[in-house]
Amino acid sequence: MAVWIQAQQLQGDALHQMQSLYGQHFPIEVRHYLSQWLEGQLWDVIDLENPQEEFKAKRLLDSLIQELQNKAEHQVGEDGFLLKIKLGHYASQLKSTYDRCPLELVRCIKHILYTEQRLVREASNSSSPVGGMMDSMSQKYQQINQAFEELRLLTQDTENDLRKLQHNQEYFIIQYQESLRIQAQLTSLATLPPADRQLREPTLLSKRATVEAWLTREANTLQKYRLDLAEKHQKSLQLLRKQQTIILDDELIHWKRRQQLAGNGGPPEGGLDILQSWCEKLAETIWQNRQQIRRAEHLRQQLPIPGPIEELLNDLNSTITDIISALVTSTFIIEKQPPQVLKTQTKFAATVRLLVGGKLNVHMNPPQVKATIISEQQAKALLKNENTRNDSSGEILNNNCVMEYHQATGTLSANFRNMSLKRIKRSDRRGAESVTEEKFTILFESQFSVGGNELVFQVKTLSLPVVVIVHGSQDNNATATVLWDNAFAEPGRVPFIVPDKVLWPQLCEALNMKYKAEVQSNRGLSEENLVFLAQKAFSSSSINPDDYRGMTMTWSQFNRESLPGRNFTFWQWFDGVMELTKKHLKPHWNDGAILGFVNKQQAQDMLMSKPNGTFLLRFSDSEIGGITIAWVAENPNKPGERMVWNLMPYTTKDFSIRSLADRISDLNHLLFLYPDRPKDEVFSKYYTPPLSKAVDGYVKPQIKQVVPEFTTTNPDPAANPTYMDHGASPVVSHPPNYGIYQPMSDSMLDADGDFDLDDTMDVARHVEELLRRPMENQWSGQQS
Repeated sequence: MAVWIQAQQLQGDALHQMQSLYGQHFPIEVRHYLSQWLEGQLWDVIDLENPQEEFKAKRLLDSLIQELQNKAEHQVGEDGFLLKIKLGHYASQLKSTYDRCPLELVRCIKHILYTEQRLVREASNSSSPVGGMMDSMSQKYQQINQAFEELRLLTQDTENDLRKLQHNQEYFIIQYQESLRIQAQLTSLATLPPADRQLREPTLLSKRATVEAWLTREANTLQKYRLDLAEKHQKSLQLLRKQQTIILDDELIHWKRRQQLAGNGGPPEGGLDILQSWCEKLAETIWQNRQQIRRAEHLRQQLPIPGPIEELLNDLNSTITDIISALVTSTFIIEKQPPQVLKTQTKFAATVRLLVGGKLNVHMNPPQVKATIISEQQAKALLKNENTRNDSSGEILNNNCVMEYHQATGTLSANFRNMSLKRIKRSDRRGAESVTEEKFTILFESQFSVGGNELVFQVKTLSLPVVVIVHGSQDNNATATVLWDNAFAEPGRVPFIVPDKVLWPQLCEALNMKYKAEVQSNRGLSEENLVFLAQKAFSSSSINPDDYRGMTMTWSQFNRESLPGRNFTFWQWFDGVMELTKKHLKPHWNDGAILGFVNKQQAQDMLMSKPNGTFLLRFSDSEIGGITIAWVAENPNKPGERMVWNLMPYTTKDFSIRSLADRISDLNHLLFLYPDRPKDEVFSKYYTPPLSKAVDGYVKPQIKQVVPEFTTTNPDPAANPTYMDHGASPVVSHPPNYGIYQPMSDSMLDADGDFDLDDTMDVARHVEELLRRPMENQWSGQQS
């Protein structure tokens, strides 16, 4: 969002100019809420003067509308409701405006972005790198496009030279034939009388001498033309290699890295349209130069002239073949990766794509792609070109697919929709390695020819590492293996080697990326949260972030060794927090209502300085996927003394019965969310609406949560329409009344002083079951 952030800081006339860019044709709200997405799209690659580019513009329009609709769906609360309506309206408005002329949308957005960049640059006097990633990206694209223009001019130049060479050679051959005709005439003079021979011979000899002198000069000229042409082709191939290196070894590798990080929750890797357009330009230019070199070779064979040209042409032909081979094999890529945690007997999908397939007419004879699962060792052998033919580590059903050409987009791809891993063959594991640390990969391979079977290519590509599981209980450990691999894999590594230890800040970046993606929140992990995690990971009490910057964490510390005094690892605890937040706490996390990453002592220190009834929410240290409420209140056993209480942690099981907001509403002794926000102000929008009145004599039961020693009667009788509301709680009700429960002890505290709500909720569920029965049967059973 670099450009938009800078643009919002404009002042005076520059601000008015920026504001004037927007209106009904493109609302400024769309620019604001989709700023990151808008600045991440490749608007520059669309040629507004080419009607054939309209399908690309249409795809961008559809994506823009989809992004707006997604943004609208994620709005909550009163303000969010209004914004949801407004964004939905803008989505409809843009669709009706640009559906028939999507290129105009591209023109509009390009104008807006360019103008904003110019205004920001002018405002900062060109002294700061405004525009951030977009400026550098535009500069990089400009350099690539300039190189393509240079290649186009060079190729056109060599084409002109080749035609000139061909014309001169054809004229040379004509003159050579003329010299042969003169020679034949001279030979025929022997049959003439001496007088006639003497009369005609000087003229023919003079002609022969002139033609032969011309042929000698012209042969040298042709040889020079051939050498000059070869030198120009060498220059073209050098530039082609350089351009291809930038596109394949930089841009495509960066795209693959973004794809890998997207597996950890990073930003989407982006589309392949710009990369495909570059690769197609490369393919076209390479093929043109290859054809020129072959024509030059044909001319040499047609008229052999002694010299170094034969060797030069052989080198050029070999070089151009290497270049096109590298292009074809490198552009056979996996557009949609298979899932990296792969469960047996479960359907999965993947898509492979050949970026130069359309340009090289591969689709005229569509190739078939085969998918095979192989082990880490087999992947290493494959990259070493060792014989691994027919080796696999399992059986994949529906693993063959024919590549299809999509005319509208110009893409050639194979979409595997219904693959399933039937069985897996595991290798011997090393040391403490578990099955969820064993890595496999899906090998996609195909064969096809180009140029009328001139060149035959065998192409292969490997998926990102895959961890195979057979049961859902293995998922979190398998995810840890994938997270570590995706985050810390180095470019060009031997499959699938990763560092055994990494710096703590590197791991923090990976954890934050994963957390934001899983919870689907823009609120990531703060520095305080990361300090808490460091304390947990390293069993440290330091609260200074700098103390952890140089520390390293090993894979064993991450997900092999249990945390001190616990029966789970660091990752298992963190994964449990993510799962709980994702399923039940997302809105509260987004609202900032959950501090979460606070230990019991920190919670006590924070709350003791606050009024009674102040509470906070923190993730449980002792239980995976648990969250507890800590609050400050009087000690009922020692009047005048205050203390901090902690509820037994809630888990997913508890929230499937009653939500966090409703549980907080139930507890009347909780008054202020730390530091001083009234709880209803924070949570009321998430409360379950009151139940309707009885129908046909039946009252719908309702479960309420209580804490026995903090039970208070609700002063508003209208708010208690049901039986369950009138009683203090099943936990503290007097057993003789109905004979439903066995007598219970007054204390509901465990050995650590925490309330155990598991028993409370078991009793509540029992009450709910009883209240579901017809009232006559229930009470007659009590009286009998």
